[in-house]
Amino acid sequence: FFFFLLLGILGESALLSAPQNISILSTNMKHFLSWSPVIVQGETVRYSVEFQGEYEREYANESWIPICECSLITATVCNITEDISATVAYNLRVRADVGARRSEWGTLKGFFNRITTSLTPPLMKVIADGYHLLVELEDMGPAFQFCVLYWKKGQESRMQQKVVKEVGSVVHLDTMEAGPDYCVKAQTYVEAINRSSSFSQTQCVRAQGGRSMWLVTALISSAGFAVAALTLPFLTWKTMNAFVLQKVPESPTQLILCGSEEAEQCDLRVHVMPSEEVLRLWIQ
Repeated sequence: FFFFLLLGILGESALLSAPQNISILSTNMKHFLSWSPVIVQGETVRYSVEFQGEYEREYANESWIPICECSLITATVCNITEDISATVAYNLRVRADVGARRSEWGTLKGFFNRITTSLTPPLMKVIADGYHLLVELEDMGPAFQFCVLYWKKGQESRMQQKVVKEVGSVVHLDTMEAGPDYCVKAQTYVEAINRSSSFSQTQCVRAQGGRSMWLVTALISSAGFAVAALTLPFLTWKTMNAFVLQKVPESPTQLILCGSEEAEQCDLRVHVMPSEEVLRLWIQ
């Protein structure tokens, strides 16, 4: 009898326990506060969450700020990402409500700082579009940048780097050569907390259409040789024509005799042929 009388004096709120096992799961700058449910038979229990940052503790008389999205909710998890907006220590607490009854506040043990968030390597897809090396990266939100490393397989010492600050479409990395594999790996970087994730698994691709490219190269080379073969005789003819005109200012049929001092020792006569005949003989 006295036990039930005591309950009536204290009120039914004495039976409503505060939420327990309050913890935070933080991955890739997304933060979730969770707790164990408060069980009340035949009743719907609702929960409210509040936070206290560095400013509230030191400059606002240790006040607490309600998280509107997590006020009188039935779920036992609250997304606090938008409220954890600075890299400082936060405290959080949860209260249970059943009708007009309220529990005491259950408080997170210790403080939470977003710098401790777990960063995972980005999901990525490496694409060979003809001879273009492309990479498609997971959109992880505006806080994330990506450091992408790529190289020709077997030439890791000549690895190249590209920083991707915005992920809106496929990113072009390089133009590949036919034959060798090209490899890519990436990591995330969050400037707000000055931390990087580990690198993703390396993915390698090879340029597509290698045979056709070799064929094009061969055709271009053949065309170059053909042009050279057709141009060389013409250049030779022009050169010899200029030589003949310079050496023989008089008639092409003129006989060039040895000098008078050597006339008795030289009976060789040189006939200067027309340039057209020289070209015909050279071609034959």
